[in-house]
Amino acid sequence: MTEGAPPFTDDELHVLSARIDAWLDRELAANPTVAAIDRDPSLRRWYVRVNGEEKSVFSIWFTLGQRTLHYETYVMPAPEENHAAFYEHLLRRNRKLYGAAFLIGEEDAVFLAGQLANTSVTESELDRVLGSLYAYVEQCFRPALRIGFASRFPS
Repeated sequence: MTEGAPPFTDDELHVLSARIDAWLDRELAANPTVAAIDRDPSLRRWYVRVNGEEKSVFSIWFTLGQRTLHYETYVMPAPEENHAAFYEHLLRRNRKLYGAAFLIGEEDAVFLAGQLANTSVTESELDRVLGSLYAYVEQCFRPALRIGFASRFPS
């Protein structure tokens, strides 16, 4: 999808960064689920702190590269038990996700990640990504927790 696209120039990345900044500022002002935003301009990275219900708080990282906007969120640590059922649950959930997938990251922790071509980064796509990651974490967190950490929950 983005392999044939030329990399964005520094000027194009600057314009896109400003567009993302403006969108995030509007989200912080108007969206009650967005609790805070931190920026690392040197890396073109944003940390969006989100208030959830099933998972009380989580952060979504947006990282702007030369060709893509990568986004991800930490979901939970590696399961303590029922490993096969836990990973089967997440893999089956992946089939219903759009623009993101569950994956195993550092220390076998579970993340949810995806990316957009820079040419596709619009306010409506950013809204979709934020809303989708929020919904996917909210829908999957508690069931995955109950499978991977079952002994911590009374019957």
